[in-house]
Amino acid sequence: MLDPLGSPPAWLREFFEPFALKLSSPTLADHAHEVILAFVFYQVIHSFVSPWLSAILFPQSYPKLSPRTKLNWDIHVVSLVQSVLINAAALWVMYVDEERWSMSSAERIFGYTGACGLIQALAVGYFVYDLIVSAVHIKMFGVGMLFHAISALWVFSLGFRPFLNYYAPTFILYELSSPFLNIHWFLDKVNMTGSRAQWYNGMALLGMFFSCRLVWGTWQSVVVYSDMWNALQQTWAAQASPLLEPTNISAHVFYPTRDGGMCIDETCARANAEISRFKEYTASGVPTWLVLTYVGSNIILNFLNYYWFSQMVETVLKRFRTPEKKDERSPEKPEEVSQKVVLEAAAKLAEDENALRRSELLPSPEQIASGIDVGALGDELRKRRAELVAKVPLPGA
Repeated sequence: MLDPLGSPPAWLREFFEPFALKLSSPTLADHAHEVILAFVFYQVIHSFVSPWLSAILFPQSYPKLSPRTKLNWDIHVVSLVQSVLINAAALWVMYVDEERWSMSSAERIFGYTGACGLIQALAVGYFVYDLIVSAVHIKMFGVGMLFHAISALWVFSLGFRPFLNYYAPTFILYELSSPFLNIHWFLDKVNMTGSRAQWYNGMALLGMFFSCRLVWGTWQSVVVYSDMWNALQQTWAAQASPLLEPTNISAHVFYPTRDGGMCIDETCARANAEISRFKEYTASGVPTWLVLTYVGSNIILNFLNYYWFSQMVETVLKRFRTPEKKDERSPEKPEEVSQKVVLEAAAKLAEDENALRRSELLPSPEQIASGIDVGALGDELRKRRAELVAKVPLPGA
């Protein structure tokens, strides 16, 4: 499928092409306009739309926030818009891109379609914004958030080689849980902690996290590992060739049937030919270091997803192992217990993921108190904050 937004202006493509080739990312020149537009779009939301619209929609909450919390609010607004937009675009591309559906194992590693390139460009544009925000406010958010932005930008930029262009929509679906994570944060800031709305959102967050990150993510990781192994085998075969001239493995990757001969219109022919359009840049195969780096990053991310989910499960189980003492004259209703369990689990999940972005590997007493406070339905646990903070020792104490 061709890029739905079309090619960039000729002058812009000519300007970016030397840099793209120098970075071994030839497809970047075809999507430079989308990266720029995405970055500008998210920056405008952060600087103008969010402050203006938030003050109108939440006049009792947003204007009273501290400068640091307002900055966090605007960042979460951008994250919410970005996650909804890119998830919708990824699902649409996966559904309508017929050339993507027809790719073989090797083509999923080396092949290219403009529609998948669009998804990469939207992601890279957001991560450029994220990188700049993290760098400008490094004293506020710490080095961890900066490294997170750098690593995310680097991994998605690899698709412009092209490398795993096919999997751009696949793995961006990890972000399906992000809208609910952002909504959970907003509900806390508008004094709706423990509300029924947060309970419903918490159930959606936990269900989506399990479905898209654990089930979908693990399955697709196995598939991409298999595809990359096949690609490495072809690379090794080419390197071990006794021929004087280097073997062009594109003959094994891109099939002659991709010449568009069966198409009935020019668009179909161009879309089929586009899969092997950059074959001269991938003819030598995929570097081993690149595969190992990508696999390592993917394994770490999957491990963190399982760790976060295990912490969430532990939070749920702890509720049933050590139930709170209640006045027998006013026993807690089953639906209230269920609501607290969901909210505490969702709060734990949100805290763990945000802590990773800030490199807070060990939770501070304030974080622990905040996490427990989110799971409460009333003011009772808020009164225990000071007591809980006093009991939890500081790291290194």
